[in-house]
Amino acid sequence: MPLWSRAQQQDYRSRVRGCLLGGAIGDALGAGVEFETLDKIRDRHGPQGVTGYLPAYGRAEGGAVTDDTQLTLFTVDGLIRAHVRRESGAWHPPTDLHLAYLRWAATQRDWGPDERRPDLGWLGREEWLYAQRAPGQGCLTGLSGPDGERLGTLERPKNPHSKGCGTVVRAAPFGLLTTWEPNLVFQLAVECSVLTHGHPTGYLAAGAYAVIVQSVARGGTLEEGVHLALALLSERVGHEETTAALRAALDAVRAGEPSAERVEALGEGWVAEEALAIAVYCALVAHDVTSGLLLAVNHSGDSDSTGAVCGGLLGVLHGDTALPPGLVAGLEGRGAILELADDFVLELVHGSELHDPRTAAGAVWARRYPVEG
Repeated sequence: MPLWSRAQQQDYRSRVRGCLLGGAIGDALGAGVEFETLDKIRDRHGPQGVTGYLPAYGRAEGGAVTDDTQLTLFTVDGLIRAHVRRESGAWHPPTDLHLAYLRWAATQRDWGPDERRPDLGWLGREEWLYAQRAPGQGCLTGLSGPDGERLGTLERPKNPHSKGCGTVVRAAPFGLLTTWEPNLVFQLAVECSVLTHGHPTGYLAAGAYAVIVQSVARGGTLEEGVHLALALLSERVGHEETTAALRAALDAVRAGEPSAERVEALGEGWVAEEALAIAVYCALVAHDVTSGLLLAVNHSGDSDSTGAVCGGLLGVLHGDTALPPGLVAGLEGRGAILELADDFVLELVHGSELHDPRTAAGAVWARRYPVEG
């Protein structure tokens, strides 16, 4: 008998799709104003600011995603491969995530996919991903140069003084591991953050985000997820900045009507705890998905990152069918994002049926998600 009922599988798939698509939509909404102040955004686009996609990165119609979505997709790819590798008796997900992020780093320097590399899998052969979209320096330096191949660890992290939001924007997929214990999801997000960012606030904010996503994916409320994250944070050394940021987000919810000014009071989103706080606030006060996403990108600062994190929360909360159809239709890479989301669900729910290389399905899966080493 299946461990998941049909209704459970449908709900889970909708939440996974919603999380990945929602994050990408928020990312794309903020892409055109990432480096602009709130005043400049309002001067250019009216008192409401951004209300839809703007031209960015050569897409005149808008809908272009940034490095935030790219990294999130490679996180999913790495998690699928980690689960495939487990069948062989080897189980160390941070290694597979590190390899996945190295494949992302190749998209930032190569003209296109190297067909001589069988390890790329299908995602690494997606030509539209070979584009520089203002990648964060922490991610670039942590995955390049003489130290790039080294696996960052908590004892010896990469970029030990960096708490850029690059850890948070890619952490939602860890929360989609709904059968894991929350403390293990938190720990995995932490261990995969130090692959590029070693400051405690950077990796603890990622752990907190992953736990909030997981709580919602399991059917809980956003508030329940935030309080669970706060409880887990309290056990960690160096949690103070992340804890203070989440509490500030909760205080802002109670302060009155949502506004861009309340968002600005939480920071600009360039660093991990600020991106998380802004996204949590906007998701908590959202009347619907669209209003929450627009609130998350209309501020001075890292609009695409705060939009991406907020979109991940709203998408996992409401599922893919609640996402604005016009924004879904115009999103760059929509087909690939949906394909990857569905593959993630297939692996998590039916992985044992896909891992036998002697079968046609197993051979296809091995080509899609080859295990290295």
